Amino acid sequence: MVWIVAAIALLLVAGWAWMTQPLFVAVHGVRDGALPDAERLEHRVRDLVGRFHPRDYTHAGNLARAARFLGEEFRRAGAAVSEQHFEAAGGSYRNVIAAFGPDTREVVVVGAHYDVAGELPGADDNASGVAGLLVLAEQLAGATLSRRVELVAYALEEMPFFATPQMGSAVHARSLKAAGRRVEGMLCLEMIGCFSDEAGSQQFPLPLLSLFYPRRATFIAVVGNVGGAGIVRRVKRSMRRACDLPVHSINAPAFVPGVDLSDHVNFWRQGDPAVMITDTAFFRNPRYHTEGDTAETLDYARMAKVVAGVRQAVIDLAE
Repeated sequence: MVWIVAAIALLLVAGWAWMTQPLFVAVHGVRDGALPDAERLEHRVRDLVGRFHPRDYTHAGNLARAARFLGEEFRRAGAAVSEQHFEAAGGSYRNVIAAFGPDTREVVVVGAHYDVAGELPGADDNASGVAGLLVLAEQLAGATLSRRVELVAYALEEMPFFATPQMGSAVHARSLKAAGRRVEGMLCLEMIGCFSDEAGSQQFPLPLLSLFYPRRATFIAVVGNVGGAGIVRRVKRSMRRACDLPVHSINAPAFVPGVDLSDHVNFWRQGDPAVMITDTAFFRNPRYHTEGDTAETLDYARMAKVVAGVRQAVIDLAE
């Protein structure tokens, strides 16, 4: 009986995965500009890994210095910058918010956490996502937006705060709800720099998923919950329009390992449409949460394509 239930669950997951794959999606060149500079992305990652190490919660001073740096860079890109301070475990931490566009009730959020698990380099997890935010800010500087866009660098995504109300993204999501904002879409950048052309380099949380997705780690994934097929399709379609990087997606329940392991989960809890944009973390990166997660292991050319895709998704959601 157990194996029958397991088989049904796998088929349901695979069905959701299939339903979120548009059968016909045109792939065009990047609209309104070229790809972001891969060297710029690498420089940003090396800044975070080198200048503010370590970035775990026990080194609040380094996190504060990193937050000041992020605020300065967001301002240099032309954003209206604010900080959202909160207390956790007897310390003071902050989210850094870079706002673009008009101050509308509707808001599009792109977030990435800048803390690290322990005293580790944290290049892919998650300097890659934060570097993507910084370069995205530069890309959005000249864009015409009809809705407010907030790029947010979150504190305290990692343990021991994960899945607690003290996560920076939980603080931000609650504040938007309290202010009466309507989240049009939240895009969580969680590890976007690891790619590989080697056969078998991509692993899966459930073996059956290998029937639907490539076994080479050459793609970026858009991950949504069971009720989020609409936002997943919109983001995926936009990203595919922007570049030739393969974009795959899945809508799956939380029992599928990895689906809810980042800041987007706090927006799901508020009932907001949200996705995680990810290289799939420990399902492809053998250096996850180790000393080997260093800047030189990332693929910045493909990262640039991810950022181009996210930019297009933001612009489309903000129209």
